[in-house]
Amino acid sequence: MKLYWKYFQIHLKSCMEYKASFILTCIGQFLASFNIFLGVYFMFQRFTAIGGFTYHEILLCFGITLMEFSLAETFGRGFDMFSDCIRKGEFDRILVRPRSEILQVLGSRIEFTRIGRMLQAAIMFSYGIYAGDVDWSFSKILTVVFMLIGGTVVFSGIFLISASICFFTLDSLEIINIFTDGAREYGRYPVSIYGRRVLILCTFVIPYALIQYYPLTYLLDKGKPWYGMLPLAACLFVLPCLLLWKYGVRHYTSSGS
Repeated sequence: MKLYWKYFQIHLKSCMEYKASFILTCIGQFLASFNIFLGVYFMFQRFTAIGGFTYHEILLCFGITLMEFSLAETFGRGFDMFSDCIRKGEFDRILVRPRSEILQVLGSRIEFTRIGRMLQAAIMFSYGIYAGDVDWSFSKILTVVFMLIGGTVVFSGIFLISASICFFTLDSLEIINIFTDGAREYGRYPVSIYGRRVLILCTFVIPYALIQYYPLTYLLDKGKPWYGMLPLAACLFVLPCLLLWKYGVRHYTSSGS
C-alpha cells in the first residue's frame, strides 16, 4: 500500500501542475455524462414510470451506477489502457521489478479527472434521496456502501479481462466496451426492464444485477433484505478475472517493440 500511495501522490502532483487543464477536463467529463442525464429527464417528460420505477428511483439507480463506473475508471485506468503498455514493450520492464505486476499496472495510471463524473453521480443520487421516498436505515446505508464497493470491483474486473486479452491480441478489443461503457449507458435504468433473459445473464454471468437491480429493490422496499448483501457476493467475480490475468502473464511474449 505504501507503493500505491506513492503512485497516488505522483499522479496527483502531475495533475496539479496544469490546474486549468485539470479543471477544464473535469468540467468536460461532467458535461459529457450530463447529456445522458438529459436523456433520462426528457424520457420522463412523456412517461410517469419505466418498468415500475419512478423518475427519482431511476436517478438513484443511475447515480450509483455512474459512481461505481467512475471509481473503477479512476483507479483501474491502468488496465483499461494496458494495450499501450503491451505494444510499447513496457510490460517487460514491469516483469523484472520485484513488485506485483497488478500493483504496478494499477499505479501506472490514475484518472483524477473522473471527479467530474463522480460529482454528477453524487448530485443525482442526492436529489433522488431528497425527492424520493426511501426510508433510510443503517442497513440501507451499508447497502449503498456495498454497492459502490461491489460495482467498483466488478467494473475493474472487466478492465482486467480486457487487459488479459491483450497478452494474446496485443491490442484491446472494442467488444469489451459493451461491458464497460455500454454497461454504464444501459445502467441508467434497472436491469429488469431489459427482460428476463438479460436479468439472468446479468445475475449469473456478469453480475451487474447484483450491484444494481437487486440491492436497489431493497433500498426501495421492493426486494428482500438479504438483497443488500449481494454486492459483496459480486466481488467474487474478480477471482476468474485474476485467473485469466495469471494465465496471460504465463503465456506473455514480448511484442518486440
